Amino acid sequence: MRWIEKLATAQRVVVVVAIGVAFLAVGNYLPSLGQRGFAFGWTEYAPLTPPSVGWPGWLRLLVWLGLTCVWAVVSIWLLRPPGHDDSV
Repeated sequence: MRWIEKLATAQRVVVVVAIGVAFLAVGNYLPSLGQRGFAFGWTEYAPLTPPSVGWPGWLRLLVWLGLTCVWAVVSIWLLRPPGHDDSV
């Protein structure tokens, strides 16, 4: 992208951090899909069985690992030295 090449290093770092914050929001939102309502604070008596918290732990781990890998690749691409040729 040509607009990326025009950004200074500090501006690229800001873009990388903004993408990380966006992935944080997506990573927190995805496992909550399918749950009813928004539970905040004490809403019921303590159940005898643990509550379902959305997706299983292994699936949440895979989501976070995937988002982290995508963020790392995008960060490497954005923070590469100027004038880097991708055709090599």
